Amino acid sequence: MKPAGARLPVLVLALMLYHQAGTSQDTTAASAASGAGDSLEHFQPLPDRWRDITPPPYELNVDGRWYDPYNQNVLKGDFPIIGQNTFMVLTAAADNLAEGARTPSPSGVSTLDPVSQTFFGESERLFLNSYLKLGLEFYHGDAAFRPRDWEIKVSSVFSINYISTGENNLVSINVRKGETREDTHFGFQELSVEKHLFDVSDRYDFVSLRAGIQPFRSDFRGFVFSDFNLGARVFGTLNSNRIQYNLIFLPMLEKDTNSELNTVFEDRFQNVFIANLFVQDWIEPGYTSQFSFHFNHDKPSVRFDENGFPVRPALAGDAKPHEVKAYYLGWTGDGHFGRLNISHAFYQVFGEDGLNPLAGKPVDLNAQMAAIEVSVDEDWMRFRGSAFWSSGDQDPVDDTGEGFDAIFDQPVFAGGQFSYWNSQGIRLLGVGLVQKQSLIPSLRSSKIQGQANFVNPGLWLFNLGYDAEVLPELKVALNVSYLRFAYTASLEEFVNQRPIRNDIGIDYGIGFTYRPLLNNNLILVLGIAALTPLDGLKDLYESPGTLFSAVTSLILTY
Repeated sequence: MKPAGARLPVLVLALMLYHQAGTSQDTTAASAASGAGDSLEHFQPLPDRWRDITPPPYELNVDGRWYDPYNQNVLKGDFPIIGQNTFMVLTAAADNLAEGARTPSPSGVSTLDPVSQTFFGESERLFLNSYLKLGLEFYHGDAAFRPRDWEIKVSSVFSINYISTGENNLVSINVRKGETREDTHFGFQELSVEKHLFDVSDRYDFVSLRAGIQPFRSDFRGFVFSDFNLGARVFGTLNSNRIQYNLIFLPMLEKDTNSELNTVFEDRFQNVFIANLFVQDWIEPGYTSQFSFHFNHDKPSVRFDENGFPVRPALAGDAKPHEVKAYYLGWTGDGHFGRLNISHAFYQVFGEDGLNPLAGKPVDLNAQMAAIEVSVDEDWMRFRGSAFWSSGDQDPVDDTGEGFDAIFDQPVFAGGQFSYWNSQGIRLLGVGLVQKQSLIPSLRSSKIQGQANFVNPGLWLFNLGYDAEVLPELKVALNVSYLRFAYTASLEEFVNQRPIRNDIGIDYGIGFTYRPLLNNNLILVLGIAALTPLDGLKDLYESPGTLFSAVTSLILTY
């Protein structure tokens, strides 16, 4: 046992700590009692919580100007324009495109060169297009923590475009118009109202409604539907935003031929319904799975485009107005498993075509599409490998359409805009072998104005790609692809030529994306692509040389 003298310092220390704690409690109680009487000195109402206070750090705050989008600006939604919770966002953009390409072009009934006797004539093309966009967005609510209460969006676009070709019959059905064309068009890409209907949980899971012209992409890569069009959409979230869903009905608007913008409320005679469901962290954290249903009801109609060419029905076989009812069931996914990034899609389509022009009879639809991309990131580089398959029709005159076709696809896949096959439309006897911004050799008259055609050759595509962030401002993409028709029976029936072999060609391209300000206010894009034909393309186009394209785009945004 320790002597009493050894325990004395410990007792003194305990008494000191006890006294200090009591003094602290008394001081706190006194402060609370004092504060209760003069609360107005500490809490004063502010008529404008946005403009009457300056957030710290005070030395970094810069007075905003209406023309400065980088600092506090009432035109960019940093301050309310009405009350305390109603904001406006103004966006202006100029998208300037210049494209030169070499693609097979029919010489037509009146060639530019009087001594031209071959079926395909001069193939060079120059295309210039400027989109001038002005967007206005009004919304109410605190969107940082909960859905907006309501929103109004208006996005108007004015297009000026010019094309020069090597033949007289490409810019207009009237050969006297020559080989050049200038055109303008004004349309709305967004004109919608959104209303937050109600919350379904205390985690701000919600249900909202948006009606009007609006953008919608039905899957991660835009394989089946991606467009700005008229629609009514119900959307929301569940399970703390782990599940997202969409239900949208689109009574489609007609498109302008040359600008590809919406016309001003002209009916397309086509209804599209889409339902999809996204589930995050499905199977593995970081991987999102999506399940979808599409219905495309394309009604019988007759349409000539703005240049006088018939687009509905297509000039292929039995050209009579007909109805297409197509139902798509799909499963897609996007995410990563460890270091392995994966993106995939599979679609099954069934339904009926009331009178397929190539088959010359009604056909039942039974077609499929599959795609997969696998990539690995290594510091500032990404190495990619991908494959795409759309089923082809083995017997074009039977009762089944087995060639897959989309509704309105714009796939970002296997090189995308830096691929010749994807970025350039290749024409064949009044229809498209492949449409611009598509992968499917569908033999339809037009992607934006024609009807889906499920009697087509189908496609096999294998791609290797490489992406590199060589600078914070500069991204480079390299791609090479091998393309092959799944079956050529529909091509042989269409062009009345046998045999047509399966190999299409080798597609390769390089693309540069430069953002000198490290944001999206100034973007410069340059892409160069080429397609070296193999046996199948040579059979169709009289042994064309290498096809190429060069595209540059300058996008300025405020």
